[in-house]
Amino acid sequence: MAGGGETAVPSLSSDEALARLRLLRSPNVGPVSYYQLLRRFGTAAAAIEALPGLAARGGAPYRPAEAPRIAAEAAKVRALGGRYLFHDSPQYPALLAQTDTPPPILTMQGDAALLARPAVALVGARNASAGAMRLAREFGAALAAAGFAVVSGLARGVDAAAHKGALLPGAAAGGGGTIGVIAGGLDSVYPPENADLQAQIVAQGVLLAEMPPGTEPQARHFPRRNRIIAGLCAGTVVVEAAPKSGSLITARLAAEAGREIMAIPGSPLDTRSQGCNQLIREGAILVQGPADVIELVESFTGTPRSTFHEPPAPAAFDSGAATNDDPADIIALLGTAPVPVDELVRLSGAPAGSVQLALIELELAGRLVRHAGGRVSLA
Repeated sequence: MAGGGETAVPSLSSDEALARLRLLRSPNVGPVSYYQLLRRFGTAAAAIEALPGLAARGGAPYRPAEAPRIAAEAAKVRALGGRYLFHDSPQYPALLAQTDTPPPILTMQGDAALLARPAVALVGARNASAGAMRLAREFGAALAAAGFAVVSGLARGVDAAAHKGALLPGAAAGGGGTIGVIAGGLDSVYPPENADLQAQIVAQGVLLAEMPPGTEPQARHFPRRNRIIAGLCAGTVVVEAAPKSGSLITARLAAEAGREIMAIPGSPLDTRSQGCNQLIREGAILVQGPADVIELVESFTGTPRSTFHEPPAPAAFDSGAATNDDPADIIALLGTAPVPVDELVRLSGAPAGSVQLALIELELAGRLVRHAGGRVSLA
């Protein structure tokens, strides 16, 4: 259902597209459970019918998202000139699709052709120095002129400068552009001073959101936005960042996905440079100009040359195709401390599909929390 009621893929009917949206918007359904429910039941419509029974076995009553609310959301997206991108749409970004549990459905405004361009993320401090913003603007312009999509989060400072550089007339002539990924819905603008920039990105680039229209950005939404920024790109460049900043989170997420991690060094006397210097010390590649970035990303084969990396997250066992397994009895193995799903499979001795079904039941009932790295805990 890519804008105006069109289907996202030839085999996806409008009814099933709405059902997928309803499934994802239903209480306690996240990306992991969404994909597993689709695999188990074949269609979103069948999965929605099963939700109350699954949640009842998990110990709580359940009501899926109301169909009229979903229809109203779809109408709002159309009114904004947007459309939906489903995970199996041909226009869904290829590198993002390769990440662990990619966003099942995105909303977008702008030219979807830009999503097929090779992409580089430029991220950094909100309270950036004048020098960092100049560098971000120059890097953004040069990368766009070389045909790359410059990806950032439309925040103050480095993000905004990178977008502005990629939107310069000379940069756009190179075939690249810019992709803004926001933490709220398509109709939210944050920070407010970037309203004109966001409108320019919609007109000349692409705006992406995981949250539905009407959603104002909250603190818990920004890590989800950061994982999209990292997942879209073959490489992430950190221009300026303090330790423990959101930019370093993006870099670490990119490392988990096996992408190139690059950083621009700065003075050790400036706390805004300490994050970049730390990344370089840990193995990120030092870059000083756009040509360094272009050389790395153009030769990227899926194995990064940067030695900076995060330990690979253990993948949660997937039930694969639909099965008739009964849910495993795993409640005694769960506590408030996160435990890997593969450990639950090993300790329970039950088939992976049975364990996943039990986890879905508990999650729908609001009794389970999923954590990064394929770990779960009781709520």
